[in-house]
Amino acid sequence: MKIDGGCHCGAITYEAEVDPEKTSICHCTDCQKLTGTAFRVTVPAPEDHYRITKGTPKIYIKTAPSGARRAQGFCGECGSHLYATSVGDGPKVYGIRVGTARQRDELIPRRQIWHRSALHWLPEFEGTTIVEEQ
Repeated sequence: MKIDGGCHCGAITYEAEVDPEKTSICHCTDCQKLTGTAFRVTVPAPEDHYRITKGTPKIYIKTAPSGARRAQGFCGECGSHLYATSVGDGPKVYGIRVGTARQRDELIPRRQIWHRSALHWLPEFEGTTIVEEQ
């Protein structure tokens, strides 16, 4: 599925080819803090299927307790989070933030990860596979 989108202020835009069946919710505490809300919804795109069409994202390198590092791409003007990807050599997969896609209504989560960190007051998301960690 072809998608396109960008940040809130329009300074950065992108296009990508994604598999909507791979859309997922992450409940990890890092995603909660980085989004300022209860979870993050993403859809993956291999590096050769993701392209920034306007602007240049700022990058924040997040280091997890495990030592794993992830590059967080966001707009330096409005702060919209656009994606996360691995740091270092090797092929990259961009975890596109679904809220930034024009087609977000069609990107229905099929899986929940880090469910053990889900906030207790969230409703159940029917039709999703639940993974307690990742």
